[in-house]
Amino acid sequence: MNAKARVKAALQRHPVDRVPVFMWFHPGTARRLADLLEIPPPYVGEAMGNDVRQTWVNNNYAMEGIVHERDGDGHTDFWGIRWVKDGAFNQIAGFPLAGASRDAILQYVFPVDHLDELLAQMDPVMACSEEYYVGVDVSPCAFEMYWRLRGMEDGLLDLAADHDLANTMLGRCADFAVTLSEAACDRFALDWLWTGDDVAGQQAMMMDPAMWRDLIRPHLQRVVDVGAARGLPVAYHSCGALRPIIPDLIEMGVGVLNPVQCNCPGMDPLELKREFGAELAFMGGVDTQDLLPNGTPGQVRRATARLIEGMTAGGGGYILAASHTVPPETPDDNIFAMYTEAGISREAIFDKAAEIRASLKWAS
Repeated sequence: MNAKARVKAALQRHPVDRVPVFMWFHPGTARRLADLLEIPPPYVGEAMGNDVRQTWVNNNYAMEGIVHERDGDGHTDFWGIRWVKDGAFNQIAGFPLAGASRDAILQYVFPVDHLDELLAQMDPVMACSEEYYVGVDVSPCAFEMYWRLRGMEDGLLDLAADHDLANTMLGRCADFAVTLSEAACDRFALDWLWTGDDVAGQQAMMMDPAMWRDLIRPHLQRVVDVGAARGLPVAYHSCGALRPIIPDLIEMGVGVLNPVQCNCPGMDPLELKREFGAELAFMGGVDTQDLLPNGTPGQVRRATARLIEGMTAGGGGYILAASHTVPPETPDDNIFAMYTEAGISREAIFDKAAEIRASLKWAS
């Protein structure tokens, strides 16, 4: 069973040879594993058994797809947002619409003239499409895109104090995500459409769920509909405590929820599986705040085994992943312990790394 067949079967609740995996690594973790496996960092996911291949074509590409070597280095993206490397990640240093007048906000133009450049990020992904389950990431779709333009404080104030402005601009953010989604679906033979907006924090949603339903859901719905109209599963990403809107996401046609941040109120993976597992598949749930960095290998194995058993109850509907990127303070033995419970041994990982080294040597 190759990776594509494995993920498809799991999402359809059919038998699989092992649980599918789609793990994200903090850049520091990826570099350490790359040194251990003697391969370049971009190949770590492949060596570690990832079954899904996808990349960003919306503004998350500007955040994560452009890598700077030194702190303080940065770039201004196609949206006019200024990013600066601060630690391991790019952080926003300039919001183009922060403090702007209402007229200036409404005159803002999304970068539709860069559509081809953004979609070109998919070319390496599609080169692997026969073996791997492939997707396109069109997030952030609405709220998160708007606050990146406006700034979090101004963006939230707009939601509360200027309904018409917020509704118009959230709609335009979603328009761009729809445009990208339609173009990607037309150009590429995709296996799923990946959407998302971080709308929740560690303890609760960033806004009242009623406000989310009024201002954000209708626009996100149009993005979800692009995948649904083409018969594709639609995945949705939001960190945090988003339990209040999970029934909404199911009604909208979302089929996969990520990352299931298990330390947040209402986000216990096994409880969510019992309540929503007949209608919703899950990707995530491995604790990156305590278990992976601080647990023993035995604790990691037991917790991972319990998670996989519970989340695959009823025949599948689960992709093993962490509740965030695997942090750099995670011991190697804990990482391998987690993979062992997924049916991927340390030896298999090193063997795959050897194959990658050989292929790279041959290609050069």
